[in-house]
Amino acid sequence: MIYGSEVLPRIHEPIRRPAWKSHYDDPHKLITREWLVTNGRGGYASGTVAGVATRRYHGTLVAALPTPFGRTVMLNHLWEEVRLPSGEHARLGAHERADALQMHGVAWLTDFYLEQGLPVWRYEIDGYLLEKRVMMPHMQNTVFVRFCLLKGDSPLHIRLRPSMHFRSYEDAVSMPLTQPYGIRIIGDRYEFTREGFPTLRLRTFGRETAVVIDTTTESEIVYRVESERGYEAIGTLWTPGYFRADIAPRDHVTLVASTEDWEIVDALDPETALEAEYERRHRLLHLAPEPFRSGFPAELILAGDQFLISPSGRVEDAARAHAAGEELRSVIAGYHWFTDWGRDTMISLEGLAMVTGRLREAGYVLRTFAHYVRDGLIPNMFPDQSTEGLYHTADATLWFFHAIDRYFAYTGDEAGIELLLPVLRDIIDHHVRGTRFGIGVDQNDGLLRQGAPGYQLTWMDAKVDGWVVTPRRGKAVEINALWYNALCVSERFARMLNQDRYADRYAELAARARASFNERFWYEERGYLYDVVDGENGDDPACRPNQVFAVSLPNPVLDRSRWPAVVETARTKLLTPVGLRSLSPDHPDYKPKYYGDLRTRDAAYHQGTVWAWLIGPFVDAWLKVYPDARDTARDMLKGFDDHLNEFGVGSIAEIFDAEPPYTPRGCIAQAWSVAEVLRAYIKTCE
Repeated sequence: MIYGSEVLPRIHEPIRRPAWKSHYDDPHKLITREWLVTNGRGGYASGTVAGVATRRYHGTLVAALPTPFGRTVMLNHLWEEVRLPSGEHARLGAHERADALQMHGVAWLTDFYLEQGLPVWRYEIDGYLLEKRVMMPHMQNTVFVRFCLLKGDSPLHIRLRPSMHFRSYEDAVSMPLTQPYGIRIIGDRYEFTREGFPTLRLRTFGRETAVVIDTTTESEIVYRVESERGYEAIGTLWTPGYFRADIAPRDHVTLVASTEDWEIVDALDPETALEAEYERRHRLLHLAPEPFRSGFPAELILAGDQFLISPSGRVEDAARAHAAGEELRSVIAGYHWFTDWGRDTMISLEGLAMVTGRLREAGYVLRTFAHYVRDGLIPNMFPDQSTEGLYHTADATLWFFHAIDRYFAYTGDEAGIELLLPVLRDIIDHHVRGTRFGIGVDQNDGLLRQGAPGYQLTWMDAKVDGWVVTPRRGKAVEINALWYNALCVSERFARMLNQDRYADRYAELAARARASFNERFWYEERGYLYDVVDGENGDDPACRPNQVFAVSLPNPVLDRSRWPAVVETARTKLLTPVGLRSLSPDHPDYKPKYYGDLRTRDAAYHQGTVWAWLIGPFVDAWLKVYPDARDTARDMLKGFDDHLNEFGVGSIAEIFDAEPPYTPRGCIAQAWSVAEVLRAYIKTCE
């Protein structure tokens, strides 16, 4: 494989094949296994392995469009049917209506796997072997759905019926189809329009292709996960007709759907597009250290690529970055529904872009967020249909210091630190004086307090109908561990750049915070750390994973003599095969299961629910206490290998139930879950 003058050796293709066979396994399992393909802009294609759309977020093309659109479902579904020489019709995949779930099409599905992270289906019907692949060209709101006849004695007739309901990906599936769609035919190209939306462009590649205009609606479509989550769950789709083609043995037919101009759509034929994407993924693996270019870590490297994006909506910010010779970069926190979040970005960045060798992109992300600092804070998140960030977070900005520190450890980029240090100084000054949402240093003890009515400012941020489930107002344990770490990082950078006046000040602030932390947070009666001190109801003794950061961060605030007690408490009360519980089971507010409507789910979100990303800091803390127990630490990650076969195949879920069987919940693919598991795995191999 050649990139310019560089020849890279072929890497064995990472393949993830879930352990099932449709002819003897329960085919309903295929409805709970989902696939995801992304485009580097925040857009994606996703659905279930079975073919049933179970979420409002599922779609063959969910385009990431400029503000005010945001992510928009443009092509909801593709109905696939083949006609055999006998005249028999076979619909591929399952279909669900209000009256019944039809699983007959799954009987033809004999294999599903990920190749280089991209989904592949194989259907075997009366001696024919038909393969389907889905991919998106990088940085395009375009999807290719490719069918290839691998085996058969004669051509196979295929029909592809696109179904659509243009809407924001957050809109309810029950939104009525009130406006007609326009159809425009330009040779072998087709355009579909609806007032208030961009144009959807469709075309096919293959021999003997044609289109049959046969407009109709498909009603009573059930989205079962939406029903389980307490949302509107029955919708209607419009279809213009269907594309038809005959596939000869070893030939292929491809449907292309896009919101890009025709010049972009036509620039790549299906074979060229697919090869280009495989080459891009191949090169990503070559950026990583050699031992991690295959197997489990390689799969996580490719999964992590889905989260690093160039935001499509913030056009002015992109123009500003380009003018300075930079690129606008960020991190999608999770698919399907998260946008880019400051906290998740900074926690994920080392695992997504530093251990994987994507150091230039890491620098772009850090400088992008440096531009967004306001009143000493980086944004908590960017709403999908807005260019302005929301700043209601106490910890994201402190994680920014950590990410910069890790970036310097990998790059030694002293010039980059010199550029960012004035921003860090400004952040510290605002925190010392006090800034938004009650965030500021208590001058009596040097600890950082936070909290404002109606706001959830730490990572435990569940809120529903005005109810802040875990407000944690006061002086939270991880906030102060991060504050101390930020001061130590800033002191080191200031001394490196001969700015001793600032360095001395940061050292003084850090020493005071550390002394107060060890005096105030140690809960002698139970041998671990309070979760919050000086809170609304005094000191909170809830046993939570937040205390682990007092050990795990590069500059641990907790006295070394107390590290073993904290780590052992987390191991016995919080550790599971897929991360740490957010609350100890012996607490009266503990919830073992995350399930039900929004209020019920949010009540459990940080009250026991397991978070995969927390395994990273736990491994850090474990190795500080037990530096010779790397094999034991690696064993703590084994549950994630099996997990790649379920839920979002090839990725790691946002959360899990707190008790066996640790059912995955929330987002099917979460940035900090993938990043921290990958980072921890690599660390245990060092």
